[in-house]
Amino acid sequence: MKRVKPEPTTGFAHMLAAFGYSLSGLRRLWQEAAFRQEVLGGAVGMTTLLLLGANAATLLMFAVLLLALFAIEALNTAIEMIVDQLSTEWSEFGKQAKDIGSAAVFMMVLANGIYFAATLMDLMF
Repeated sequence: MKRVKPEPTTGFAHMLAAFGYSLSGLRRLWQEAAFRQEVLGGAVGMTTLLLLGANAATLLMFAVLLLALFAIEALNTAIEMIVDQLSTEWSEFGKQAKDIGSAAVFMMVLANGIYFAATLMDLMF
């Protein structure tokens, strides 16, 4: 059965609809093992920083970096889904698109790891 495209909304109704779309996207993203691992790593990192007495600015920066990681993971997942939908066969273009998305996630994981390691060194030494 074909779904009917919803009518556009404006104002507060649009905000509510957008919030619903975001929740739907998060539910879909939760199905990705990489996202669940990133959430777990972020929770462990945040807990560690809290236990070591990190200040509010440090915790806020770590939270912002985590949110950026989650956003990049969401975009990477969207790229993968689009490539898989458009091309049922293997293609070099599709591989490159997925690899670039994966590289973006990797760079954000590195950014989070570097910040976390630098913060740990600052708190412990």
